[in-house]
Amino acid sequence: MRLLVVEDDPNLSRLITRGLREESYAVDQCESGDQAISQAAINSYDAIVLDVMLPGADGFEVVRTLRSRSIRTPVLMLTARDAVVDRITGLDSGADDYLVKPFDFGELLARLRALLRRPDALQPMRVEVADLIIDMQAHTAHRAGVPISLTAKEYALLELFARNVDRVLSRTAIVAHVWDDNHDPFTNAVEVYVNRLRSKIDRAPWSPLIHTRRGLGYLLSATPPA
Repeated sequence: MRLLVVEDDPNLSRLITRGLREESYAVDQCESGDQAISQAAINSYDAIVLDVMLPGADGFEVVRTLRSRSIRTPVLMLTARDAVVDRITGLDSGADDYLVKPFDFGELLARLRALLRRPDALQPMRVEVADLIIDMQAHTAHRAGVPISLTAKEYALLELFARNVDRVLSRTAIVAHVWDDNHDPFTNAVEVYVNRLRSKIDRAPWSPLIHTRRGLGYLLSATPPA
């Protein structure tokens, strides 16, 4: 999952970003409301962590602008102000949730997980494909009862597949949700990581679950494509 963190306090921004990356999220950062609006317009984020007090457009204005442009990305607002009127303003502006500073990072993660389950239909935190089980809360995977050891990026890719079982994901879609702005689009990173996943979850004697649709992309499915 790819997130945007909008926070003008560099120390807090680094802490949030580092923690999210350790949880296998791809994270972009910016420090002003105007930058946030631009980033959200050109990138497909799964959620935005947005401070209220920002240079230029504040968090309330950022959310109002995004919603006016039909950008429905879930927004978790952060603020040091605990007044009820501020929370009401944030939610009425179009934010999806509100977290008051200082906060526990575990609560931030839990609120993000809740937001990421909302699109289209409530998404389960445990996905089963044949004998493969992906636990999105624990960030673990098992196949036929055997734990699968995954790096953060491998897990992020597997979770994207798990959220889109039986759907073909193009290389562009995979890059948009698993890599951040530091990704070099001319590398073959997607192919490398798909092959790494296959070597772990599709190894013999298990049947293949990650399939290639030539010219289209990849999908996770218990049924081989025709």
